[in-house]
Amino acid sequence: MSLLKRIKYLIKKFTEKKILLAIAESCTGGYISHMFTNISGASNVFERGVVCYSNKSKVELLNVDLKSIEVAGAVSETVARQLAYNVRILSNVDIGIGITGIAGPTGGTKNKPVGLVYIGYSTKEEIKIEKHIFQTDRIHFKELVLEKVLEYLEHITL
Repeated sequence: MSLLKRIKYLIKKFTEKKILLAIAESCTGGYISHMFTNISGASNVFERGVVCYSNKSKVELLNVDLKSIEVAGAVSETVARQLAYNVRILSNVDIGIGITGIAGPTGGTKNKPVGLVYIGYSTKEEIKIEKHIFQTDRIHFKELVLEKVLEYLEHITL
């Protein structure tokens, strides 16, 4: 099934269940939000998407703890966790998603290679963090992150 068909299905399912979501995107630069808003009816479930590309925006818009960024780095499990949780709380939604990573082709290190991404999911019941490394170009990187987000959303039970 195509990505857009999968999103359309999720929008229908979430509309029926009255589930709202919000997304905080760093390395994907709004791509996930863009793909959701390509589908009619998205406004029934998609509360907001925040592009927080810089560290300053993560702190100012989403209350990510600056100390966490200084200690663990912007691309870290702790920042993904805060992005997901904070966007959910600040948006008053059922599901918050936080994405931070290194899309490349530059910016990687030995410990944090190009293609590293942390995806955080926050609901009232749990906070889950996934770590992936997608060694590909920037556009395909974003598509692969969207794939992982859709997989999570397709299997969530609220």
